[in-house]
Amino acid sequence: MADAQATVALNIGSQRISMGVFKPSKNGGLILEKYDSSSILADPAAEMARLPQIRVAVSELAEKLKIGKTKVRYAISGQSVFTRFIKLPPIEDDNIEQLVAFEAQQHVPFPINEVIWDWQLLESGSGDKEVALVAIKGDALNDINDVILEAGQSTEEVDASPMALYNALRYNYPDLEETTLLIDIGAKTCNLVYLEGSRMFTRSVAVGGASITTAISKEYGVSFSEAETQKCSNGMVALNTAHTSQLDEATAALATVIRNALGKLPAEIARTTNYFRSQHGGKAPKQILLAGGGANLPFIADFFQEKLRLPIDFFNPLKRVSVGKGVDVDQVAAEAHQLGELVGLALRGLGKASLEIDLVPDVVSHERDVARRKPMLVAASAVLIGGLAIWSGANYMKKNAAGQEIRDLEDKIADLRQYSGDLEKLAKDEASLDVYKNQLVSSQRARTLWVNIIADLGKNFVSDSVWSVDFDPVINFKPGDEAAGGSPGQSVIIEGFASSEYGGSALTRIKAERPQTPQKGKKGKKGAAPAPVQPMINAVRIKGLWRGDKNGYRNVYKLINQLRAKSDYFVVPSQEELDIVLSDKLAEGAYAAPFEMTLALKKPIPAPDLIRFKR
Repeated sequence: MADAQATVALNIGSQRISMGVFKPSKNGGLILEKYDSSSILADPAAEMARLPQIRVAVSELAEKLKIGKTKVRYAISGQSVFTRFIKLPPIEDDNIEQLVAFEAQQHVPFPINEVIWDWQLLESGSGDKEVALVAIKGDALNDINDVILEAGQSTEEVDASPMALYNALRYNYPDLEETTLLIDIGAKTCNLVYLEGSRMFTRSVAVGGASITTAISKEYGVSFSEAETQKCSNGMVALNTAHTSQLDEATAALATVIRNALGKLPAEIARTTNYFRSQHGGKAPKQILLAGGGANLPFIADFFQEKLRLPIDFFNPLKRVSVGKGVDVDQVAAEAHQLGELVGLALRGLGKASLEIDLVPDVVSHERDVARRKPMLVAASAVLIGGLAIWSGANYMKKNAAGQEIRDLEDKIADLRQYSGDLEKLAKDEASLDVYKNQLVSSQRARTLWVNIIADLGKNFVSDSVWSVDFDPVINFKPGDEAAGGSPGQSVIIEGFASSEYGGSALTRIKAERPQTPQKGKKGKKGAAPAPVQPMINAVRIKGLWRGDKNGYRNVYKLINQLRAKSDYFVVPSQEELDIVLSDKLAEGAYAAPFEMTLALKKPIPAPDLIRFKR
């Protein structure tokens, strides 16, 4: 559980949820104590499909990091908020709040009573006053906050992703003298954050990783998830004909599609820079920092350098942040440029954030209102109790009056007892709802379980010279030789399914096992028939191919070692105990050689024994 000094930061992106626990260091800095992230598989355009996945992801991250039930600071993605930078006429500071409220009604494109908004006065090199105004539809923010509450957490503060990135940038790069542009490439949008001394400007552009995935999906006629897999596994940004001519035809075609999808982003950046210069008196950036999940694409830095003609580097939000012993250093190193929002949120908890936007959901607003009034209520209660004590003391000397007072109090207690039954019923109803809630959460996890297992294999068992061709769930697998009690298990995929007509059954009918009926008891009556035992998928049989020189088969074992060290789902035994059939030589004239292995699952999965489709 996070202690009182820790700040739990949560970044809710369009396709990625990340969580970190930060503590203040002795010298006043930050320490990243815990960190992990999770991916959402739904198309970012399908908002209603995202919310349940966000709830499951937040619950799993909280459980994995062992933070318990605590208050979190979270950031919402740039496309969800409306941001404006407004110049104010020269007025007294006492009147700024009223003027900002008036300007908000003019600039926010929704009725002001339907939005949740906040503002902050910005530092400016000139004498003009300028404010950053951030707003979000109230229903949208409350929906997200309800997901946080349902995941077992409560809300401390809500920030917008661009503002959190600005705080992280300013904290980690305090000595920047030239105007710097931070390009944060998310799934649905690209956040552009300009930093010039103490001044800032931000804009969100509707181009991101999902735009690239959608372009691949349309070009190749595949689903969004298949396109996402191709982008992550084989994607890169094409630079020029000399570059693509060195690639194989399929890779070059995919790289060209990705380049075309990014094509309008440099133009949007140039347009935003011109607006920043003309309307806000800023200067053109002299350098660019890349951040976000989209920055992982190979050659994307070269692409921006070619288009924008500026020095390109990757943003390091952990430049001035220490990393604790319990953090996976390799994971943090690979995802460091995606931690900007978390660091910006942690700075809020440390009191070192330059920009403090707080979008307050309705339930949090109510809690804060109660907390503000609590001291007055306590004081009023103290006065009331003191008065009652004096009154009781004065009447204590009078026996009859004291006796009557006691009887009055007993009557009041009797009146209050009539509500105890209703309260107990509400408590039972709440317990029943918790059961349904847990069932829904379990069902949601089950929906994405096989996708996560395949994604785990694709992440930890991938190489240019080794590839998988068959993924076969297996029941009743027992490692070892049959003579020693081992068993290869039974496939749940129907034999010949790969060559069957479209619409045929994918699953073998698996009968549930029924334990032996107990013997007659002392009175000669048979016991009740035991319930059948649900077959469990406890392993996956993987078939694949390897290619290369005469020692190319060793790459299979390298990937197996990687899977053993990093997989969240597979149990990978030592090489001596591994159930694997591997040809260590290429047949004459063959391009590749086969291998087959069976890996046990860490947690067995119920087999779909009642599912059967007719041809």
